[in-house]
Amino acid sequence: MIDGRPLPPGWDENGPIPGPKAEYGIALSGGGYRAMLFHLGALYRLNELGLLGRLGRVSSVSGGSFAASILARAWPNLQFVDGRSAQFDKLVAAPIERLASLPVDVPIVALGILPFVDPTSLVAGLLARFFLHGLRLDQLPDVPRFTFNAAHLATGANWRFSKPYMGTYRVGLIPTPTTPVAVAAAASAAFPPIVSPLVLHTDPGDFYRVAGADLYDDARLRERVLLLDGGAYDNLGVEAVDDRAETLLVSDGGGNLGIDAGHAKFIVWALQLRRVLDMAVAQGRDLRRQELVRRATDGEFRLALWRTVTDPTKFQVPASRFVVSEAWRTYLATRTTRMWPMSRRDRRAMIDWGYLASDVVLRSFVVKDAAPPTSLPRGTDFGAAAPGATALAGPSPKP
Repeated sequence: MIDGRPLPPGWDENGPIPGPKAEYGIALSGGGYRAMLFHLGALYRLNELGLLGRLGRVSSVSGGSFAASILARAWPNLQFVDGRSAQFDKLVAAPIERLASLPVDVPIVALGILPFVDPTSLVAGLLARFFLHGLRLDQLPDVPRFTFNAAHLATGANWRFSKPYMGTYRVGLIPTPTTPVAVAAAASAAFPPIVSPLVLHTDPGDFYRVAGADLYDDARLRERVLLLDGGAYDNLGVEAVDDRAETLLVSDGGGNLGIDAGHAKFIVWALQLRRVLDMAVAQGRDLRRQELVRRATDGEFRLALWRTVTDPTKFQVPASRFVVSEAWRTYLATRTTRMWPMSRRDRRAMIDWGYLASDVVLRSFVVKDAAPPTSLPRGTDFGAAAPGATALAGPSPKP
């Protein structure tokens, strides 16, 4: 019993029972459309290697939550054989690429200026109608466990949306929530201050007091929940999975704070505040990556982490046939993270870059006996000069 109420299934007096660790868990970072497409490339390679169907945990934030929500919608129909799905292109890749072609942020922000129009509800409505088709959290598969992460504005804590529960441990948890997955993804990507917060109106009686819920007695926190982009708390999305998997896969498609010498523009306070926010998020990502490496070195889990700045030519694995220009790495790592379409060429290149970056890391640390790939999903020629660059770098072509 908790506060005189029967325990929900899978709970004890302290809250949800963790259960056994998954063989593989993956974290999909924030980073808007750039991250979403980068993650798609990584998911392509995981599917080819037979690892996609072996995932036991999928944790995501912001742009990663867009990709994860579409993967969750497709999961029951992927028909895995030896961890691979022949339906991946149709059910996962095609809708993600379709979403990445839609100009979302400008019209959403413009409409959100109107009285009584909530920008985050517009994002959720778009996802629900055209991509997720009303999918609810309680309808998600049991395995893998999908967790969509947002930041709880009132407490600064992580708010998790999943099938077994949603909430934050400081306030309490709601078991088996019926919230639409589209709302969870939209909350996870509600970037401040223009497209946030997302407001959840909840029944205080639906929450259960759990261990650590020091704020449970404040009913205000259980009836109007304000959420924003999960990247404000954990832009890698690792906290929900880093202690729940034997092998932790981390796809980092965001960050990469560049040099910005536009001194005059920083007179505008909004641009200065945006830069400060980017700096804080970048620092948080760096610290989390360092901690993951330390914990992996201590033997807590096996780690494979790839980023948009990963250099495929620096890994001592059996080489693939691809020539890679150094300029492509810089170019793709600095593409916009907005919910606004890149050029078709850049969208396809970002998918291929996620595929290539994940491949060299996975073959270095996880599937060391896997054969190198012979082609890229979208056929980008990374040996050609990147846009705005002329120099060619990287290994010589393989015969």
